[in-house]
Amino acid sequence: MVNTEVYILSGFLGSGKTTLLKRLLENERVAGRKTAVMMNELGKVSIDSEVAREEDVALKELLGGCICCSLQDKLEAQLQGLLLNEKPEVIYIETTGAAHPVEVLDAILSPLFADQFTIKGIVTTVDGLRWRDRKALSPQLQQLLLEQVRHADFILINKMEELSESEQSQIIFELQGINPKARCLLTNYSQVSIAELRKLTLSFAKQTSPDFTKQALNLTTFVYQFNGPISHSGFEDFLKELPETIYRVKGYIKFDYSPKPYLFQYSYGMPFYLKEEMNLPLNLVFIGERLKWSEIAEKLKNLELEFKN
Repeated sequence: MVNTEVYILSGFLGSGKTTLLKRLLENERVAGRKTAVMMNELGKVSIDSEVAREEDVALKELLGGCICCSLQDKLEAQLQGLLLNEKPEVIYIETTGAAHPVEVLDAILSPLFADQFTIKGIVTTVDGLRWRDRKALSPQLQQLLLEQVRHADFILINKMEELSESEQSQIIFELQGINPKARCLLTNYSQVSIAELRKLTLSFAKQTSPDFTKQALNLTTFVYQFNGPISHSGFEDFLKELPETIYRVKGYIKFDYSPKPYLFQYSYGMPFYLKEEMNLPLNLVFIGERLKWSEIAEKLKNLELEFKN
């Protein structure tokens, strides 16, 4: 089964996300790949949806909230519908300007179908003028801009022509200091080599090799598939040893004392369990950074082996 590629387009309002999306869709049309777009708007009316309609691609809109929080359930249903009905080769997800990259990944990677995705990366557009003058923004907005940069895999700094050479150099220096692993490119109107974007390293791995961590992006994801039940106490011990750089864990897990699985969620070190009434795929999705997923997988595999023995 060929996995569907997913590109997440991140960036603050007016930073050039929609212009970038238009360029990407034009390229996909020429390449002849089956493409889908998900657009998330905080308002109840989509402003940019005509971009996707012009290119005649499958479009899903999530309006009136952010996929990070209030629209997670709708997002899961929309994505599942796309995979079942459209079977796209690539999906572009344009987030709201207020979206946090970790929360977006968390919303996208449902345990029901996470193993059908290849997350190509987070492409973040930055308004060069806004970044230069960011001290005038509220502390909350300054922090959001910083987080969007810190978790990006590819950064486009727009409005280059309106910045002096010294300002351009300073912005590149600052952004690469925050995120040394991301490729930073100064541009106007999101003009970027699409071929360069296609080279983004895969940040999703169902199975990982020892070399994976050396090449990993800042933010990476991993799915572990259980073959059967495990010990609850053993799993709790596993959770206590998790590194602080694991931000989210969610999925379905079956314990030795129950015939039905539990929905499991883990955030900021806090676990949550909810018993399900039907059997669901025993997938556990992890999101974190600077991690050796092979070590996590080995510990979970040992939990399964211990239960069998």
